[in-house]
Amino acid sequence: MRLLLVEDEQSLAAALRRDLTAAGFAVDWVADGLDAQVLGAESSFDVVVLDLGLPGQSGLAVLSAWRQIGVITPVLVLTARDAWHERVDGLKAGADDYLGKPFHTEELIARLNALIRRAAGHAGGGLVVAGLHLDEDRQRALLPDGQLVELTATEFRLLRYFMLNPNKLLSKTRLLDHCYDDSADHDGNTIEVYVRRLRDKLGKHWILTQRGQGYRFQGDP
Repeated sequence: MRLLLVEDEQSLAAALRRDLTAAGFAVDWVADGLDAQVLGAESSFDVVVLDLGLPGQSGLAVLSAWRQIGVITPVLVLTARDAWHERVDGLKAGADDYLGKPFHTEELIARLNALIRRAAGHAGGGLVVAGLHLDEDRQRALLPDGQLVELTATEFRLLRYFMLNPNKLLSKTRLLDHCYDDSADHDGNTIEVYVRRLRDKLGKHWILTQRGQGYRFQGDP
């Protein structure tokens, strides 16, 4: 899943980018509010971590601008401003969740995963499609027959996006947009390779190819 991290404290941003990448996110980072406003409006993200105290433009103004133009990406506000009225202001501006500094990274990741599942219509505590369970903490899959399948980081990101969008036709471009950050140099051939690897590990019936259009993850194989 692709994540936009908006944080101007460089040491914190570097640590978060490392930990979020390890947790299976493709992370784009910006430190300036104006840059964040443009990137969030123009690119495809699955979730945003947004600090409020930013140079250029405040996080609250950035969030309000996104919502005014119809950006519905889930946003978790991350800030040292933990007064109750500031939390209310953030929620009124369109924030989906709020976490005050200091915080535990494990809680941040759990909240982000919950936001992503909820936005995709999965209200439960985990990601399960047609008996296939995705273990987001250990980045592995549990097949309906009980077999555990270990996944690489890229396989995990791709499978998670498929499982969040079951039975939908997903183009290679869309998969690239949501599984890699802006710095990655990949093309449609990369998606083909990883789809083939997932089929080898999970079984070929889970992911169908529609020639010239993309792939469809079977929610009821």
